[in-house]
Amino acid sequence: MKTEIISKNELLQHWLGHRNLTRQTIEKFPEEGLFNYKVEGMRTFADMIKELLGIAVPGLQEIVNNKSGELNENLSYSTKAQLLQAWDEATPQISELFNQIPEERFAEEFNLFGQYKSPIIHSIFYFIDNEIHHRGQAFVYLRLLGIQPPFFWERGE
Repeated sequence: MKTEIISKNELLQHWLGHRNLTRQTIEKFPEEGLFNYKVEGMRTFADMIKELLGIAVPGLQEIVNNKSGELNENLSYSTKAQLLQAWDEATPQISELFNQIPEERFAEEFNLFGQYKSPIIHSIFYFIDNEIHHRGQAFVYLRLLGIQPPFFWERGE
């Protein structure tokens, strides 16, 4: 017997809610803090966003095309406006690509970026979990900068 806990569309909507909250988090940062502020041993939030941009759409493209490639998170964005534009361009691509993956493939093993072999659903969970993780780091940065982060439960537009 199989019991569905969450539908494919509900999972996508959950992810998109997190993306909206991450976008709000980017918006809260002053330009200089976004690209220069970090805690020892950690990266700037801009570098974390570049990683997220280098993972989500490229990872979904790999899955949809069933072709593994190389991870590239060294993106050349140098302004807050560029990061926000890239974020806004990636979001509809995520929806489009995610919807091309048949649910039957979710259990299929896939070698993401040629180095992370796991079921496709685990890669999707990783995309979401990694974003939450980095947003949590950004919340700490914002608080250290004296800025109130967005409420984590307010994911709507």
